[in-house]
Amino acid sequence: MTLRIGVVTVSDRASRGEYEDKGGPAIVAELQRMLSTPHQAECRVIPDEQPLIEATLRELRDAGCHLIVTTGGTGPAPRDVTPEATAAVCDRILDGFGEQMRAVSLKVVPTAILSRQIAGTSGKSLIINLPGKPSAIRDCLEAVMPAIPYCIDLIGGYYLETHDHVVKAFRPKSA
Repeated sequence: MTLRIGVVTVSDRASRGEYEDKGGPAIVAELQRMLSTPHQAECRVIPDEQPLIEATLRELRDAGCHLIVTTGGTGPAPRDVTPEATAAVCDRILDGFGEQMRAVSLKVVPTAILSRQIAGTSGKSLIINLPGKPSAIRDCLEAVMPAIPYCIDLIGGYYLETHDHVVKAFRPKSA
């Protein structure tokens, strides 16, 4: 069985074809670079509509995606509702993911304090909101990837392994 990973780009303009989606392909490329576990990306490009974001996250969770990664919709603009949609779908919010991603991003750009990305669990899925810029996607995924495989272990999801020369997954010796 191949691991399925949900990749959701939340963007009004990209969903209408007015703007090239760069975030989703950047996530796919970074996951390919970091994960040694064979996987297949289930990609979606949707508008900034909270009910649709929630439905898409639930659809991917119910389809067996144990990791779902979003890009877009995490700023302070009125239509940025990805964190609200994620929180509505999650059983538990894992604050450390957002804290770590903002800490890493603040080293690059002072406006990282405006980012509202969150992460949480929904059933056997881990959902992570990433920023939209490809370089920020890389920085944030590198910062949180060491914790992702063990988190998914703890919620009963798919066993993920990383390319240790890129990023080393942390699992306690007792795990």
